[in-house]
Amino acid sequence: RVGEKMDHNANTLKRLLLLSIALFHFSLTPYIEATTSSVSTTQKSFKNAYATMMYVGTPRDYEFYIAVRVLVKSLSKLNVQADLVVIASLDVPLQWIRALEEEDGAKVVRVPNLDNPYKHQDNFDKRFKLSLNKLYAWSLVDYDRVVMLDADNLFLQNTDELFQCGQFCAVFINPCVFHTGLFVLQPSMVVFKDMVNELQNGRENPDGADQGFIASYFPDLLDKPLFHAPSNGTKLEGTYRLPLGYQMDASYYYLKLRWSIPCGPNSVITFPGAPWLKPWYWWSWPVLPLGIQWHEQRRQTIGYPSEMVMILIQSAIYIGIIAMTRLARPSLSKLCFRRSDKSINLAHNSLKLVALWCILAAYVTPYFIIPHTIHPLLGWILYFLGSFTFCSIAIDVFLLPMLPVLVPWLAILGVLLVMAFPWYPDGIVRAMSVFFYAFCCAPFLWTSLVRIVAGLQLSLRREAFLPRFAECYPHSWFNKFF
Repeated sequence: RVGEKMDHNANTLKRLLLLSIALFHFSLTPYIEATTSSVSTTQKSFKNAYATMMYVGTPRDYEFYIAVRVLVKSLSKLNVQADLVVIASLDVPLQWIRALEEEDGAKVVRVPNLDNPYKHQDNFDKRFKLSLNKLYAWSLVDYDRVVMLDADNLFLQNTDELFQCGQFCAVFINPCVFHTGLFVLQPSMVVFKDMVNELQNGRENPDGADQGFIASYFPDLLDKPLFHAPSNGTKLEGTYRLPLGYQMDASYYYLKLRWSIPCGPNSVITFPGAPWLKPWYWWSWPVLPLGIQWHEQRRQTIGYPSEMVMILIQSAIYIGIIAMTRLARPSLSKLCFRRSDKSINLAHNSLKLVALWCILAAYVTPYFIIPHTIHPLLGWILYFLGSFTFCSIAIDVFLLPMLPVLVPWLAILGVLLVMAFPWYPDGIVRAMSVFFYAFCCAPFLWTSLVRIVAGLQLSLRREAFLPRFAECYPHSWFNKFF
């Protein structure tokens, strides 16, 4: 009986435990459903997308990686109602992919590189060997509309109305050829496969890049109507020309130093043209004033964490070198060798040439060792510190007068101030001011060169650089050794 009673109590306790678990689960069900709904809402994809591409294989891969990140983060900051997609080739480093996905919130689509059949054309630019990867935008069939972008776009405001455009829409910044730095498309595997087939068949392509191919594939866009977003939010059908305000060529700004584009909203700035004057390079400002706006977007989005380490290291090295050169003051004096008069003249002329090359290298070398994508203000400060450091080495080694060697240093500083002056009425006056300043500086630069050569000659004589053996009086043991 005692055993039966214990079994009965155990069964009762088990039923109570199961009942309490069921009640607990029932009470939490609304919260679980709410949490699940919240997570699914957060991860929900949009029907449209802003897309850009990224590949490796050029000397400027890192610069474009930074540009893509700034583009993605700036779009996110504008609260666009669309997914942010990066079409990345399979050889893009995994740490870059993780940064785009985890830190920037982009969706990365990995694709194999499309072979470029135009790479053997005479006018082909190797920079665009993999630019045909842009055609993968038509394979993003999960979206109703895609705005395809180059990395050198600077967004000033939200442009979600572009998703109301038709099957293909682009901007004519050139009077006769539309620009593929920004265009709207309706994804379609039929169109994508047809484009790949046209590549294999060798469709005519004027430049061998995405620009020429897509312009050849949509040859009649110039005759199409201009896009105006419907006020009721409906999507249009067909092809349209986009107003110039969606791809404002930076060149238009530099003529008047302000925007004066009446057609369409002034929404997006593009930077076509010279590849080494893209806005992310520190030396592009104040040469091209709009570069500072791109860097302001970067400062507000991803910042400069990787470059700052290199900036601090280089600054410490420069300051240490300056201190050492001022304390040690090395020279090449008191060297005594047996030479003929002809050899002495040759040695002196060689030293002059070496000294001039060292001074030139002092002004050129910092360009190559400063991180290219650092903020222009930090970049120019580090440049002046670096060039001053290398000039100090040349001054102390060759015993040159300081002021003539630093005249180019002062001239570069002056031309930057002239270009950065913010109150020019237009770009023509700004350009003329720079030319006038250069004209005024030319005599000073020539005079400094003459002074450097004269100072070097004086140092050679006074300090007896490589003197004739007859003018030296070495000890007898030195004669035997020599």
